[in-house]
Amino acid sequence: MVAKSAGRSAAPTLYNRLPVLRAERGLSRQDLAAAVDVNYQTIGYLERGEYAPSLDLAFRLSDYFGLPIEAIFSRAPFTPLSEKVYGGSA
Repeated sequence: MVAKSAGRSAAPTLYNRLPVLRAERGLSRQDLAAAVDVNYQTIGYLERGEYAPSLDLAFRLSDYFGLPIEAIFSRAPFTPLSEKVYGGSA
């Protein structure tokens, strides 16, 4: 018999801009992983939403990109840049 967790629900989805930030800077997953001292697979898991970063890793990514954590990670999907720039869907 499998025990159920008492009153716990699944963690909400955590969206991120890591692929866009890497592309803007011409970084591979390996480059970013080395810069923030994690395995390159961790970057892939983060980008696909399969892994939520620790607070320490979120701060390391924030420091590396020079952005606040909320500019990199969000509980709500990010608005596509095309909508922000052009005012509608591309």
